[in-house]
Amino acid sequence: MNSITPSSCNTLLFKSSTNPLFPPLKPMFLFPPKPPLSLSSFVFLPKLPSPKFHPRILAGYPRNFLGIVSCCQNPQNSGCPASDDESQLELDRLVSLLPEEMRCRLRQHPELDKLMEVVMDLGRNPIARFPSGDFELSDCPITFQDLEFATSQVGDFAVDNRAGISRTLHRISAVRNRKNAIIGLTCRVGRAITGSADLLRDLVKDGASLLLIGPPGVGKTTIIREVARMLADDYQKRVMIVDTSNEIGGDGDIPHAGIGSARRMQVPNADMQHMAVHKEVIGLIAICDIGI
Repeated sequence: MNSITPSSCNTLLFKSSTNPLFPPLKPMFLFPPKPPLSLSSFVFLPKLPSPKFHPRILAGYPRNFLGIVSCCQNPQNSGCPASDDESQLELDRLVSLLPEEMRCRLRQHPELDKLMEVVMDLGRNPIARFPSGDFELSDCPITFQDLEFATSQVGDFAVDNRAGISRTLHRISAVRNRKNAIIGLTCRVGRAITGSADLLRDLVKDGASLLLIGPPGVGKTTIIREVARMLADDYQKRVMIVDTSNEIGGDGDIPHAGIGSARRMQVPNADMQHMAVHKEVIGLIAICDIGI
């Protein structure tokens, strides 16, 4: 049985109590209820600093609700990107990282607006991943020149081997060899989806602390971003996003419009997340990647 470690969690913490960073939590499991995942997989849950542990399991939570742009087929139930034009411009900035042949083939794909990620591994054919399946972008294997072309257009890679594109939500993750040379890239598409957290609105209004748990790619960060925006814009709360890897507010010093009027504090690692409490007068804290 596989276990999901704390590093795969994002948290949204509300209303500080005695310890501002660790109030009693109401965990919510946002993963597809299928093997090998189960409640017993979460081995770290008993260590949570909460005297009462009453998880609410959203087993019926549709996967396309959790950050996949195909949810726009049913906007009444799920949510849509805040602006089609802005989303297209941001997607173009990610596509521009690719060599010309790959760009041309990708732009001809009928599901371009639903692109999830592009995988470029040295010596292998590049792959674009869509909800419908994988799509080869070239018949030629990736070379060092292809990787250098892509990395030269993004910001510096942090210690976690992740980088971004300024004022977008896209994330580029690097795979390195033993000599620290980059031999692979994963270019993941990030989207701000307005309305994606409407299902949680009643819990948000209650002011309870929430912990979102799930495997990568199910939409935890998308939900956190939208809840932070909802709290700041719809309920006029003082919200501080503690962005460990710039996944909530996007890369660069100017945060992405998807967080609304919520403020964002960038921290280099999880050890510095407490600075949001020490330096600011805030009512609500949103934290990403507490286990890193």
